[in-house]
Amino acid sequence: MTVPEFLTWAAAQPDGRYELVRGEVVAMAPERAQQNLAKLAAARALGDAVGRAGLPCTVFTDGMTVVIDSETSREPDAAVQCGGAVDPEATILQAPLIVVEVSSPSTERGDTGDKLVEYFSVPSIRHYLIIKPEKSVVIHHARNEAGETATRILSTGELVLDPPGMTVAVRPLLTSGKV
Repeated sequence: MTVPEFLTWAAAQPDGRYELVRGEVVAMAPERAQQNLAKLAAARALGDAVGRAGLPCTVFTDGMTVVIDSETSREPDAAVQCGGAVDPEATILQAPLIVVEVSSPSTERGDTGDKLVEYFSVPSIRHYLIIKPEKSVVIHHARNEAGETATRILSTGELVLDPPGMTVAVRPLLTSGKV
C-alpha cells in the first residue's frame, strides 16, 4: 500500500489508529493513562514554549501524519510545524520541525530504532524527542544544518530547540505523565 492509498483507507475506518510501515498497515495499540497524560504534557510544554518565544509555530497532538516515504507514514505523539497558515482540513504535516514520541515498554524498540532513522530522513525534522515516563527522562536527538545528529538525555533542566528558537523545561514534559 502507498501512503495516499493508506490515508484514504485509514479515513474510512470506524475506529482505531494505524501507521503505514514499509507498505503494511500496523494497528497502534490502545494506550495507558500514563502515556496519554505524557502526550498531553508534551503538547502543553511545547505550546507554552512556542507562546513564550512568540514563534509562528503550531503544536499538534497525535492524529497528524508525517510522511516518511512513499510506503511509510508515522503518527507522532506530538509535533511542531512552523511558518504558514495551517490548513484545517490537512491530515499530513507538510514540514514538521519537532516530533515527539512517548515511549512505553511495548514501543521503546521502534521509538529508539526505526523511528529515529525514519524521522531524520524527513528533511524538515530537526528535533526528535523521546519521552520515557517510566524512567523520568527525555532523550533529545537534534540534527544540525550539516546533518550531524547529537543526543542528550535529560531528567531536569531545559531543552533548547533551535531552530525554531525556543526553550522547553524538561520537568513539565515528565511530571504530568505520572499517575
